[in-house]
Amino acid sequence: MTTITEADEGKSVVHEDTTVGIVATVEHGTAYVDPDPGITDRVKARFGWADIEEDTYPLQERIIAEVTDDEVRLQSGS
Repeated sequence: MTTITEADEGKSVVHEDTTVGIVATVEHGTAYVDPDPGITDRVKARFGWADIEEDTYPLQERIIAEVTDDEVRLQSGS
């Protein structure tokens, strides 16, 4: 099982080599993904300034394959 932390904020979320968004914020171990981030959203997420917004979606831990230094990779077929 992969654990998501605040250190993962700002990372790209990748599914089958396609970037599907960024981790905008992490609350209580749940990553919230912004599927269409602008440059401002990316900067805010990287510095931990983002909040849970209407256009962010919770990422279920069970579909995360791995977390690298730069991205959160989702399982294929998820």
